Amino acid sequence: MVSKKTSANKFTVPGLSLKAGHQVAASLQGRLYALNDLQLTLKHAHWNVVGRDFIGVHEMLDPQIELVRAMIDETAERIATLGVSPNGLPGALVRERAWDDYAVGRASTTEHLAALDIVYDGVVSSHREAISATGELDPITEDMLIGQTAKLELFQWFMRAHLENNAGTLSHEGAETEKTAAAKAKK
Repeated sequence: MVSKKTSANKFTVPGLSLKAGHQVAASLQGRLYALNDLQLTLKHAHWNVVGRDFIGVHEMLDPQIELVRAMIDETAERIATLGVSPNGLPGALVRERAWDDYAVGRASTTEHLAALDIVYDGVVSSHREAISATGELDPITEDMLIGQTAKLELFQWFMRAHLENNAGTLSHEGAETEKTAAAKAKK
C-alpha cells in the first residue's frame, strides 16, 4: 500500500517566506486533523444520544457539524493557498493525532454533553495555541483561526448551558476525561 503524504510546493503566499508559509501550513494541518475528528465525534454523539431532551440535543448537533465541516474546508483551502497539499485522509488523522477516539457510545444527553465539553476543551485550547503560533507569521491565518475559535466557544457554551446549575457549576466539574465527565454528569 502506498502512503500518501502531504507535499509542499516551492511557493507560498506573497509576503511570507517559503519557510514561514510552510510552517503555518503545518500548524493548520494539525487543526485540520482536529476539526475532522470533531465533526465525526459530533455525528457519533448525534446518532448515539438518548433520553431526556433527546430531540433538542440531537437537533442542536447538526448545525454544529455543518459549521465544523465548513471550518474543515476553509482550513484545507488555506493550507493549499500556502503552497502545501492538505491531508484529510482518515489514516493520517489516526496516525498523527495526539488524542484517542471519543470514549462514549450510546448514552444519555447529559453524558454526551459532558463528554463533548471535554472534547471542546481540547479543540478550543489547541486552536488558541495555533492562533499564538501563527499570529506573528501570518495575520490572515490568525484571523481565520480566531473566527473559528469564536464559533467553537459558542458551541461549547450551548452544550454547557445544559450542564450548568443555578450556581454556575458544571455537572462534571473536575473531570479530565470524557468517560469521567459522562459518569459525573450521569449522577
